[in-house]
Amino acid sequence: MTETLIKIQNVSMTFETRKGRVEAVSDFSLDIERGEFVCIVGAAGCGKSTLLNMLAGFVQPTGGSISLDGDIIKSVEPRCGIIFQNYALMPWMTVLDNVSFGPRLKYISKKERHAAARLWIEKVGLKGFEDAYPGELSGGMQQRVALSRALANEPDVLLCDEPFAALDAMTRQLMQEELVRIQRDTGKTVLFITHSIDEALLLSDRVVVMSARPGRVKAVYKNDLPHPRKMEVQISERFLELKREVWDLVQEEVMRSIRERA
Repeated sequence: MTETLIKIQNVSMTFETRKGRVEAVSDFSLDIERGEFVCIVGAAGCGKSTLLNMLAGFVQPTGGSISLDGDIIKSVEPRCGIIFQNYALMPWMTVLDNVSFGPRLKYISKKERHAAARLWIEKVGLKGFEDAYPGELSGGMQQRVALSRALANEPDVLLCDEPFAALDAMTRQLMQEELVRIQRDTGKTVLFITHSIDEALLLSDRVVVMSARPGRVKAVYKNDLPHPRKMEVQISERFLELKREVWDLVQEEVMRSIRERA
């Protein structure tokens, strides 16, 4: 029996700018089940990051509501862990201190938080780098630190805003496999934003396609590709079929956006 963890109901978001009002998201509705991995794709500027920021509680929707486990999100939501594209690590802190920073804010003892941080550091393959500083690590290693830092807070939901976009192809593949492994092991609910249809199909249980701005749900695809998903799945007939369908919808929205601006 499935259980809805996140409920997004008729959400809209309008910003006031110097050039006037901008409607970023309009009448967006989506239910996400506990333990589900959902990827959102769409054209640039369609409101994907705005949606994520509303889920995190950084901004409040101008219409509709978002609830987590039955509670309306009204402020910064501590049950959500966030991974950004730019790592957002504190350069003056070691890997160990970065990962244990969240538990420190919860007044967890130094011994306990360092023990938990070391476990997550090991799980992401960085054992031995606890005393290194972010500037001494590669981009892929820094993103592993960001992932372990988010997970060390024991969040119910992991929000990912294109976290692997800046990585080289090989490192990106390794990080994708690492995230899927951790998500399967922990049962975390993941909402993952990406511009890459291939990435969405490799990671997700469902793919949500957003319309061009203002962002709405254009289509939802159940991803029935078998697990575990190795890179070979990308040449399978089903993968290519799903990719074509999603690509056609995204391209349709890109072209609509261009026509409306012309």
